[in-house]
Amino acid sequence: MSIKIAERHKLILGKIENEGFVTVSDLSKEFNVSSVTIRKDLKLLEELNLLFRSHGKAIPANPYTTEKSVNEKVKIHKEEKNRIAQAAVETLVPNDSIILASGTSIIEFAHHLHDLQDLTVLSASLNAALIISERTNIDVLQLGGVIRKSSSSVIGPIAENLLAEFNFTKLFLGVDGIDIEYGLTTTSSMEASLNKKMISAAQKIIVLADSSKFGRKGFGRICGLEEVDQIITDNNIEDKIKKELTELGIDVVIV
Repeated sequence: MSIKIAERHKLILGKIENEGFVTVSDLSKEFNVSSVTIRKDLKLLEELNLLFRSHGKAIPANPYTTEKSVNEKVKIHKEEKNRIAQAAVETLVPNDSIILASGTSIIEFAHHLHDLQDLTVLSASLNAALIISERTNIDVLQLGGVIRKSSSSVIGPIAENLLAEFNFTKLFLGVDGIDIEYGLTTTSSMEASLNKKMISAAQKIIVLADSSKFGRKGFGRICGLEEVDQIITDNNIEDKIKKELTELGIDVVIV
């Protein structure tokens, strides 16, 4: 007996929720209808914002992150970022020399940073540098370059060339997306390029990311997850993702 369209749509959405994705070929076989029919089903459901189509399959939501201003992003997942920042500060030891990339998690980190013996901070974030400059015992270096207005941070070759002159103990990196296979991404290719230079200049790479960043991709690829030493995130991270990260040798700190 053939299944009515509405019932088929309900079953498709149920499979996506349970399995994480569905393919056109599998659905065509399961419901005994043509691939054309399934593609029409998925197109309609996508137009209703109930799923996202990609390369012959459908997933629950659009995995591609869009650029927002720092003023917008600072209000999102604020409590989670607060806990992440506190945990990040606890990783510091006297005589550390650290790089701060850009993003609202980095700004939150700056708010929690306290005076520490012989701590040196190089910052791409203008906001973070201004906050830390009020600490009496911390040396602050501000990267120069082109100002990326959406994040109030610097990008470009001037900043990249300056990084080649230093070696740091830790990099604290904010990202727009973390994908198990594709790695770390941001919405700006120029920011991604600068982040790569930061990774080369630091001994330990620490990613500060709330759980909404997992399973998402930005335009610019920063690096694969093999480059990452530690990820600090909130307790809404899926167990499956945590397990996959741990199996890659990444220290996952959940707050």
